[in-house]
Amino acid sequence: MEELTISVKIAERTYKMTIDPKEEEIVRKAAKLINEKIKDYSGTYAYNDIQDLLSMVALQFATSTVKYDEILGSMDNHLANRLKEVNKLLMDQLE
Repeated sequence: MEELTISVKIAERTYKMTIDPKEEEIVRKAAKLINEKIKDYSGTYAYNDIQDLLSMVALQFATSTVKYDEILGSMDNHLANRLKEVNKLLMDQLE
């Protein structure tokens, strides 16, 4: 498997990482998004240090992840039920 070494800057700190080349754009966009959120929070909220801002950004992303996981889980259940209904209709037609 081919790997690519890149550096990304998050909160004024550079991180070197090895990734799949296909993920480079996603990793760079994610780092950019984190930095944008840090900048937004720094202009909106009082904070003692960058750790406070990073914690707020992490909480926002984690909250979004939980929310979307619940939505996807609900959609998966709905889709599974609909597929069972379609399967039953097809089986009834074959009999």
